[in-house]
Parts: sequence; C-alpha cells; structure tokens
Amino acid sequence: MKMNQKVIDTVRMLSVDAIEKANSGHPGLPLGAAPMAYTCWSDFLHISPKNPNWPNRDRFVLSAGHGSALLYSLLHLFGFDLSLEDLKNFRQLGSKTPGHPEYGHTQGVEVTTGPLGSGISMAVGLALGERYLGAVYNKEDIKLIDHYTYVLCGDGDLMEGISNEAASFAGTQKLDKLIVLYDSNAITIEGSTDIAFTEDAAGRYRALGWSVSKVEDGNDTEAIRAAIAKAKEEKGPSFIEIKTKIGYGSPKEDSAKAHGEPLGAEGLEKTRAFYHMEGQEAFSVAPEVYQAQEEIIAKKNADYDQWLDLCKTYQEKYPEDYAALEKVWSGDLDLDFLEKDDFWTAQGDKATRASSGMILNRIAKEVPHFLGGSADLAPSNKTFIDGEGYMSPTSPQNRNIGFGIREHAMGAIVNGLSVYGGLRAYGATFLVFSDYLKPQLRLAALMGIPSTFIFTHDSIGVGEDGPTHQPIDQLAMLRAIPNFITFRPADTTEVAAAWACALKLTKTPVALALSRQTCPELKETSREAMKGGYVLLKEEGNLDLILLASGSEVALSLEVAQELKQEGLGVRVVSMPSWEVFEAQSSDYRKEVLPESAEKRVSIEAGSTMGWAKFTGFQGMNIGIDEFGASGPGKEVFSYFKMTKEDILKEIHDYLGR
Repeated sequence: MKMNQKVIDTVRMLSVDAIEKANSGHPGLPLGAAPMAYTCWSDFLHISPKNPNWPNRDRFVLSAGHGSALLYSLLHLFGFDLSLEDLKNFRQLGSKTPGHPEYGHTQGVEVTTGPLGSGISMAVGLALGERYLGAVYNKEDIKLIDHYTYVLCGDGDLMEGISNEAASFAGTQKLDKLIVLYDSNAITIEGSTDIAFTEDAAGRYRALGWSVSKVEDGNDTEAIRAAIAKAKEEKGPSFIEIKTKIGYGSPKEDSAKAHGEPLGAEGLEKTRAFYHMEGQEAFSVAPEVYQAQEEIIAKKNADYDQWLDLCKTYQEKYPEDYAALEKVWSGDLDLDFLEKDDFWTAQGDKATRASSGMILNRIAKEVPHFLGGSADLAPSNKTFIDGEGYMSPTSPQNRNIGFGIREHAMGAIVNGLSVYGGLRAYGATFLVFSDYLKPQLRLAALMGIPSTFIFTHDSIGVGEDGPTHQPIDQLAMLRAIPNFITFRPADTTEVAAAWACALKLTKTPVALALSRQTCPELKETSREAMKGGYVLLKEEGNLDLILLASGSEVALSLEVAQELKQEGLGVRVVSMPSWEVFEAQSSDYRKEVLPESAEKRVSIEAGSTMGWAKFTGFQGMNIGIDEFGASGPGKEVFSYFKMTKEDILKEIHDYLGR
C-alpha cells in the first residue's frame, strides 16, 4: 500500500508540475481526485499500451476535462505514448497535452471533453455501444465484448442539464456497465457550491434508476476499491459519490483558487513538502515508481493477450460471426449498394423527410450496425427502422433508440456510439431544435467522427406551429461549424445523395435538413448532387442570370427560371444542397458551375440570407427570410413572406432593372 500511495502522490506532483510550467491549468482536481483515478486505473481498468485501441478495453472518460493534467500523468505512468517531455509541454502549441483532452490527438483519450456534462453523456453512448455489440455477437460460452465504461466527473458536470438527460436515459436503459466516480468537493470557480448547487446529487441519481454509494474520504483507496467492486455487481448504472478536498495538500486546499490557478512557486514547494517530496526537481519520477508500474502494465498487457486467445477460440467456433465482427472493428463499410439504381429509386413526390425515411431503411438493410433514433419524434422525423423494435434492457440488440425528449443528450449519446467503434449512429429532431444539440454538433466536428443528424421541418413550411417551430437562423448556424457538412436536399434523388455522402465520410459529421411539406420529384436532379452544387438548368445562349437555391426552393427556382426564359433571358439554375461539399470541389469545377463572368446572381432560400453572398458576390441579390416566422398554413406563410414565384419574379425584375 505504501507504494500505491507513492504512485498516487507522483501522479499529483506530475500534474501540478505540468500546470506550473505552463502557468495555466487546474491543479485542484488532480490533487483531490488522484486516489480515485489511480485506484480505478490500477485495479480495475482493462487497458493495454501494447494496443491502446483494442476493442474490448475498458473506456475511461475524464468528464471534468479541465483536470486533463491528471489524465496525462496517468497515461504516462501506464505506458502510453506520452513522455515526460510531453507532460512538460502541457498546454503548449502543437503538444500532445492540450488544455482539455482531445480524441484522436492524444493516445488513450476516448472522447473530447471540456464542455462540462458532455463527457459523462458521451460515456452513456459508449456503454450503449458495448451492450449493443455484445448482444449481437457474444455467445453463451464466449463473451468477446464484455467491458466497462468508467467516468470521473465533478460538480460542474452534474449541474449541466445534459448530464441529467443522459443519466435519465442510462437509468431507463439499465446500463449496468457504466460506473461514474463523482469527485464531490463542493467547490467551483465562484466558490462554494452552496451558492448554486445544494441538491442531494446521489438522491437524484438514485431516483433516475442508478445504484448509488458513497465514500466519505477521497484518500481512502480501500473504500474506493470496495465501492467500485460493489458497483460492478449491481444491476443498472452506478454512481459513486467520493468526498474529496479540492487542491488537497496545497496551500489552496478547499478554496476556489485551487480550481483554475497554478499553485505558484512557493505553493508548489509547500505541496511537495506535504507529500514528502521536498527537494525533488519538477517532473521527478522515482525509479521504484516506474518499476511498480511496469508490473501493473505487464498484467494489463497479459489481459489483452488472454483476450486475443479468446478471439482465436471464438474464430474457431464461430467463424462467420468472427469475420463479421472483424469487419466491424476495422470500421470498413461495404458501400457497393450505393452504386446500384435501387438505392436511388424515387417513388413520386414526397416531403424530403419521407424520402429520407425510405432511404434510411434501404441503408439499414445493407449496413448491419446502422442504428439511431429520434428525440420522441420518430413518426415525424421518419427515422424508424422497419422490422425492429426499440432498444431496451431486454432487447439490447434492436437498432431503434428511443432517446426521449432529450435533444442535447441525444447528440452526446450519438457521438459516444460513433466513437465506440464500428457503429454508424444517427439522431433526429426538428431543425429548429438543432439549437439544443449545437454543443454536440460542434464536438462531433472537433473529434472528426461520422455522426449523422437528421433535422426535419426545415423551414416556414412547418406552418401552423408558428415562429417557435419555424427555423430561420439554424441553417446559417450549422454552416458555420468547421468540419461539418449540412445537406438541404430538394427531392428524393438529392436525399439519396446526402445519405451517400454521409456514409462515405469517416471523419466528418453530416446534418440533413429535410422538409415537412411535399416536394416534387424533379427530372433535373441527379447524382451530381453529391458534389454539393451543380447545374440543373443550363441557359440557352448568353448567361444573363444564375439562380441558386436549396431544398424546397429548388423547384420554385426552376419555375421562376422558366418564366424568365420566356422573357428572353439566359437563366441558369444551380442546386446547392451542400455548401461545404461544393466548396471542397476543384476550383475548375466551381468556376464551371458559377462562371466568374456571370455577375448577376440570385440566391433563393426560405431562411436567413447570411452566407449566401460568398456565392452571389457583392453584385448579387439574396432572397430569403431575415426575421422570425409566423403562425398559419404553410402556403399562406410562404405567401406572407413573399416566397412565391410571383413575388420572386418581381424582386428579380427590380434587381435587373427591367
């Protein structure tokens, strides 16, 4: 036990040394939470630096991402690709140790955390992924997928509403391989949590269907060990409240200053003395600490080797299932079906939400681990996979997920499923409620994962529900997110193109903005929509005007163009279902679609005009809606906002001076 304590104190001092050198960071959490984190890693966490991404590893999520120095110290001492030099470069440009943990950037980081509440919520998705794949592939005699998801969270995580949404979902689903360690220190940036957070958090989680226990002393590793062992025997998710002192052992112990300020040279030395390390240089690790860790690492690598042996046995007994599972783990999808005409077949005029529902079911038949659901709107979003029921504790293999009215948590759970490995996940709601998901859309883009988000009721065409449900500014918001693709398709053909792009992309999330109202199936649309923007109607003779549109306004633009054509104008119509995909095309292609010589350009979209100027230029005109909607039948609302053929023709005539 003395060596355990020495390693724990080494974790503490490595963390605060990194923070002090950077003159930036949060020393309070590593000093207080190191015992629970190290106990979890040393005694329970099945990981292997030999293969950090092996499929059956336990997942550890530091939801309190501001305590990243703690995670980096653990990764170093457990043999991952993180050197002392990397710890010394904490929070420096280009280092492996950024201010908050980043998925895909640092070996051993499972998800990007920092926005409080997001980590614990994505962990629900990780636990859901484990249960789903286990239900599909495990056998009575061999359980290849059998691991836990551990979370270290703080007071701030529990204050954020997203964590309660996700915890409610996890309790309903009885995710018994999800264990949360709650660093309960009652201090946040502003001071005591009594200012704003006095509830019984453990009682709340108990009410949400979690198993709950409490450790009174965060330095009591025996009690922590016993609590985790007990949690592994419980039914349903487990919540362990561990009382700690923020900044333990430092002059800033139990104060808000420990949260986000370095200790300072004097404070650091006093802290070093408290842990009987006085006189040691910064970033010192005693040889016996490394030696003790080598023994633990060897055991963890041995666990991995045993699992490989289990894989061989499974492969011998169940060769077809193992081949399928290997394909899942590789992340490769067989997308040959996207080239077949059946995938692209339209069936008359449809709302694009209905087209998406049809395409989604075609995908579900071809991609076995394509799964997802809606925030209680599946009948409206058209996101139900036919022939399967809802996922539940008794039917964990079903691919329809009932997220409930929890949009924010839905986004996080979808992201957790997407990073789990081998799964393609989607979530759905109305476009106007994409605002609820925004932080998770951004995190999906930041992590570079292929989450898909289906947003229906994409314009004032929603009609009678009025301005609260009519999206105006949401498309502009989605288009502003880096490494994020938004598709607003015009008909079934373009919906198929949007889904094909979403499936082919592996490092970019995709949002589909889909109509409630019926859209005509256009003879002009084609698979060229996969280029993001393409010519639907080519001018005859001189090019006098280009009309650009997306979604339901594409058909309207074609009607306007036919009228202008009768007037002798050379009009081109360009469908722009995805700005981002179009901008990724070659310069030659973009100039071919939008010739530089054509200065007269008009965009038509039933939403904010923000951003269209990049395509229409300073001499162009952007027709849209830059105010909130109105309640009334859809057609009447379109007329009210002058989004009709007659009104648009008048505006174009004025623009052209005719």
